[in-house]
Amino acid sequence: MIEKYLNNRFLILYISPFIIGSLTTLSFQPFNLTIVNFFLLPIFFYLTVHITKKSKSIYRKKPYKKNLFIFGLLFGFGFYLTGTSWITNSLTFDESFKFLIPITLILLPLFLSLFVAVTILFIGPHLKLDFNSVIFFSVGLATSDFLRAKILTGFPWNLWAYSASWATENLQILNSMGLYSFNLIIIVLFTLPVIFFFKIDIIKKIFCLFFILGIILSSYIYGNYKINKNKIQINSYNKAFVKIVSPNFDLKYGLNNNEIEERFKKIIRYSAPDKDKKTLFVWPEGVFSGYSYNEILIFRDLISKNFSKNHLIVFGVNKLDPKSGQYFNSMIAANNNLEIIKIYNKRKLVPFGEFLPFESLLNYFGLKKITEGHGSFIRGNRDSNILIDQLNILPLICYEVIFTDLVQKSDINSNLIINISEDGWFGDTIGPDQHFAKSIFRAIENNTFFLRSANKGLSAIIDNKGNIIKQLNRNEAGNIEFEVPLIKSNKIKNDLIFYIVLITYLLFFLIYRNKNAKK
Repeated sequence: MIEKYLNNRFLILYISPFIIGSLTTLSFQPFNLTIVNFFLLPIFFYLTVHITKKSKSIYRKKPYKKNLFIFGLLFGFGFYLTGTSWITNSLTFDESFKFLIPITLILLPLFLSLFVAVTILFIGPHLKLDFNSVIFFSVGLATSDFLRAKILTGFPWNLWAYSASWATENLQILNSMGLYSFNLIIIVLFTLPVIFFFKIDIIKKIFCLFFILGIILSSYIYGNYKINKNKIQINSYNKAFVKIVSPNFDLKYGLNNNEIEERFKKIIRYSAPDKDKKTLFVWPEGVFSGYSYNEILIFRDLISKNFSKNHLIVFGVNKLDPKSGQYFNSMIAANNNLEIIKIYNKRKLVPFGEFLPFESLLNYFGLKKITEGHGSFIRGNRDSNILIDQLNILPLICYEVIFTDLVQKSDINSNLIINISEDGWFGDTIGPDQHFAKSIFRAIENNTFFLRSANKGLSAIIDNKGNIIKQLNRNEAGNIEFEVPLIKSNKIKNDLIFYIVLITYLLFFLIYRNKNAKK
């Protein structure tokens, strides 16, 4: 019966990869069914080997590489279609963009699928049902993820590692080895159960199962030790009192001055400032809906009446660049007179969301960026932290949180990460949950507390080991407060570690293959 299905070219080549790829979404936030990857990746590996073998006989002899490409493409399409479909929700706020929904829904996953398709095309012919091939397969997928994170501004969304975002203890090795090395190791662990398809002794299969459990248990014990040790040490650090505010404003275009004033009054009420207590307030991105810093200055009296010299307010706003006449998407740290103390301009802009590639050409056809306003934002070009008194803040605006290299390249003396976001673009989809999961990883990688303020998303205070201290759920208005320890980062630039692990795995594959060839 099984052999009948395996010999069905249409089922194996077109239907099964799409279904397998689609089901992987269940392993990520908000579902967290990580266990499905221990079934789906082995099936993906096994069918890749099966297609290589059958393409030379049953599926036709000549185009077997074409079969591998199609198989990888459809797996990737299912993976990205279900994992990024939430992006299309951002196109529903402007009538002029709605015609792009079906295009975005199909073309974006299809483009990202090429990373998987090319990988399977390249590694597929070399795979067999042996342990050596598991290593090569894992190296291929990990390299594909790494390249996806780097090419064309990068889109490191839903790496396999992120499916373990709930397992805080097991994530503690991130600080030492980095995201991409961890991603490679976790792909190996997910794929190893394919050994039950191998023609080897049952003892070896059971040993492999216990090996997987041993690795998971060892990393859990190590992580638990690090977390408990951190609880003892954490009281020795200087602290800053912070309030994370989430106003739950509706996402609207074209607000007038009265509506902006009402927003000011609401967010001040949610902030509940105590004039005598030194406080860092963090407001989300998008609070002022397209208004620039100069335009909101007419409301500075509202700030000065409610806040004192003990207060520092961090928020997102558009900031005019006087040289170019264009705007930055900025994070501003302001005093109680709404005067800028420090400013950070976003470096990683969202294609089509914040800037329009080939803008002059696409403007001709009536297209513009999705966010409010016609012109594209300009990119910040400085790698600078926000330094105020004892605070050394690594600023991340919205989707910058998905880029681990922004953490790696930041000031080694960083002692706090602040991420502000407008997640109202994604409505009730899985997008805000997946977006939030990246925050846990950045906190552990940098070994600092992470403050996140998101309008209509998840706002939270996350400790330096990735544990959520306090949280406001999506569509929840209010504030959370905490005495945050200012822990100096101890990160390392661990892309180098990924290269070392990658090369080690490849050498292992080549040595093992040559050894077998001589037998």
